[in-house]
Amino acid sequence: MTVAAPFDVYRDVVRPEWIDHNGHMNVGYYLVVFDYATDEFFRWVGLDLAHRRSAGVTTFCLEAHVTYHREVRAGDQLRFTTLLLAHDDKRIHYFHEMHHATAGYLAATNELMSLHVSQATRRGAPMALAVRERLGSIQAAHDAVPRPPQIGRSIGLGNRPAAR
Repeated sequence: MTVAAPFDVYRDVVRPEWIDHNGHMNVGYYLVVFDYATDEFFRWVGLDLAHRRSAGVTTFCLEAHVTYHREVRAGDQLRFTTLLLAHDDKRIHYFHEMHHATAGYLAATNELMSLHVSQATRRGAPMALAVRERLGSIQAAHDAVPRPPQIGRSIGLGNRPAAR
């Protein structure tokens, strides 16, 4: 089985209603469109709507970190790639890159940790064996991809002394 590394399927366009007073995509809509990219990635790994309904499971986002690199404007075509960073029985750690599809530049990134959840208990629950096996195959391919520098970043002012 050939596995795309990174996953490179999701495409979108910056919609006029996503534009703010600065004439570019508002920060909130980055999370919206990254969430659409997550939906596409999860379908690919086997966590699609049919599986979630039949198994009574879903996913919750535990943490998300966005970095902004260059602005995008109404009508700009977007291309998303997704890299599986790690996973265990209940969690998926992954990373999206948003590129301007025609100019090619990196516009933004989104690093996430999601939890697989039982809809009945609203608590973390192990993923189905078939999903874990699929994630294992993806992980093997994605581990060969160099890690982007935005992964694992924290926010701060660098070496400035703490305010008192």
